[in-house]
Amino acid sequence: MKERSGENWCFWEEIEAEETAPGVVRRVLAFCDEMMCVENTFETGAIGALHHHPHTQITYVAKGRFLFTIGNETHEVKAGDTLLKQDNIEHGCKCLEEGILVDIFTPMREDFLK
Repeated sequence: MKERSGENWCFWEEIEAEETAPGVVRRVLAFCDEMMCVENTFETGAIGALHHHPHTQITYVAKGRFLFTIGNETHEVKAGDTLLKQDNIEHGCKCLEEGILVDIFTPMREDFLK
């Protein structure tokens, strides 16, 4: 996948999907060293386990409803909402209604390319 780094065009149907947890599918979309765009599709009830990483992350809720925790706050979010996760802050979610999250990371997540 690393050979796609810096490509100007990223066609969804050509992107390899990877199940990352039960009911969660990730597609690494466009990326370069400085940033990365990732789509995560969730089935109702699927869990995005609490975790943290040294990347700043913005999440756009493209579809569905989620119960999201960032740090020590938890809120229900829905399509159109956006979340900011600063470096190393713990975060995770539960999908309440089948949905799609679009994540932007800076810098890019090299661990997603392995």
